[in-house]
Amino acid sequence: MEIVRSKLFSRFPEVLFGMSTALDENSSGTFSMNLSYHVGDDPGNVQSNRDRFFSSLGIEERHIAFTQQKHTNTVVFVSTPGVFPVSDGLVSSQKSLYLAVSAADCIPVMMYDPVSKTVAGVHAGWRGTNAGIVHAAVDIMTQKCAALPSDIRVFIGPSAGKCCYEVREDVALLFPEECREPYRDGKYLLDVKQANVLQLIKSGLRKENIEVHPDCTIHNPAYHSFRRDGSKSGRMFAVIGLLP
Repeated sequence: MEIVRSKLFSRFPEVLFGMSTALDENSSGTFSMNLSYHVGDDPGNVQSNRDRFFSSLGIEERHIAFTQQKHTNTVVFVSTPGVFPVSDGLVSSQKSLYLAVSAADCIPVMMYDPVSKTVAGVHAGWRGTNAGIVHAAVDIMTQKCAALPSDIRVFIGPSAGKCCYEVREDVALLFPEECREPYRDGKYLLDVKQANVLQLIKSGLRKENIEVHPDCTIHNPAYHSFRRDGSKSGRMFAVIGLLP
């Protein structure tokens, strides 16, 4: 099983972080290491994959808070595990509670403030990014937990990259010029990772506290990609939390 780690978060032993991929020696095919029940995969396979992934992180599913993602900018402060409807982001300062974000091209934006001991997990597709979901997460961290934006560390995970993320002009023009590039047939290539970096800096974060994973999920078959595989695409989880 391949798990994506963060160099930035590895400096903080109190933080657990890991993101699954589509690579696994015990799972194969389109739904290899799929962790979602909502994409047509066999539920037994999904549960087996989840059990092995969470076990590899040293945690149990009963300690996890899940988003129920709708491409909104809704972020919820949580202190208990479970599924939180119509939420694309979660914030918590509760130890032994782990926040999970599902992804297959959209960006898992994972945050940690080592001073206030607060974590956040955000699902940022182009809609959520345009709606300022990372701003919303930072606002909750500052208002609920007295975090300072300059202390917050962020990992922007593997997701659709500018090399492959083709969008219509009306979508591209929603974003800053430095995040879009004219492509072909009136379409553009969009850099949603950079758009989130710019928003985080505008929210007061330091550029040196933001780690951007270089991999593009559309281009790299090591990851699930809805853009590449459509209805045959599985889903990955990024998980962050405070160890007891």
